[in-house]
Amino acid sequence: MLTHTGTLILTCVPPFDFNLSVMIFSNGDRSIRKGQDGKFWQVIRVDDKLILVTVKALGTVDDSKISVELRSDHEISEADKENAKQTVSAMLNLDLDLKPFYEYAKKDKILTNIIHRLRGLKIPTTPTVFEALIDSITEQQISLTVAHALERKLIKTFGKALRLDGEVYYAYPVPQELASARLEQLRRCGLSTKKAEYITEVSRMVVDGKLDLEGFKRYDDVQRVISELDRIRGIGLWTAELTIARGMHELDVIPADDLGLRRIISHHYCGDEKISGIEARKVAERWGKWKGLAAFYLIVADAMESMSDAR
Repeated sequence: MLTHTGTLILTCVPPFDFNLSVMIFSNGDRSIRKGQDGKFWQVIRVDDKLILVTVKALGTVDDSKISVELRSDHEISEADKENAKQTVSAMLNLDLDLKPFYEYAKKDKILTNIIHRLRGLKIPTTPTVFEALIDSITEQQISLTVAHALERKLIKTFGKALRLDGEVYYAYPVPQELASARLEQLRRCGLSTKKAEYITEVSRMVVDGKLDLEGFKRYDDVQRVISELDRIRGIGLWTAELTIARGMHELDVIPADDLGLRRIISHHYCGDEKISGIEARKVAERWGKWKGLAAFYLIVADAMESMSDAR
């Protein structure tokens, strides 16, 4: 099958460290999404087309651009290129200006030291809120290692495949694909019966027009989003906050009930004592409207320390 290609050059609001920002995908599945050897790639949807985007950094942290190679089994139009540009820019948060956050953080010596090491790190965002929500449901009350394995099975079972030059890549399933899934199919991906039910119910709500996840991005009040998500079976505060943090470009939301995040916050601010979600939120108040971004910096710093210790 003929492979159609295209190229984009995107300008980034500096500072932007591309390699640092995609490092969290270094352990990803190369057929789904991965960051490796100075590249990041993932299949995105542009209308009904699947396009594999491969991103590389150009320039420096303070004069940043990225090149985006587009590959598809369908012809790529100028409109497709513009849609792909917007999707990649949103996924990598290229328009985020980190300087106000860095200025605000100067009052916090611990965070300032971490920022010095991670300067230019931007927080990636899922292409859709739906993807963030399904991943957050999948990750409830299990380890991330197990959750990521389940997510990979879910994507490869229900997501559409894109075949290019002898390689197969998978797109994240859309609501219609999961709404029609049988519970036993979801169970074979490793999901519990309850999580399988939650995922199909949420997907059906989206398909039926009862739940407008992308519409949440237009809300001025994040608490209203949390309240609406919390009313859905299987979605509590942790799942709602994690969904917002991952899928909505909201930098002031912190999933403080997350055990791993509480451990990291305690390590830096509470002498490694066991702390509650309430106590973690009190610590996070010092970061103001940047609390979600600050938490991401702590998480990445912790991951880098763990990798360093493992060497």
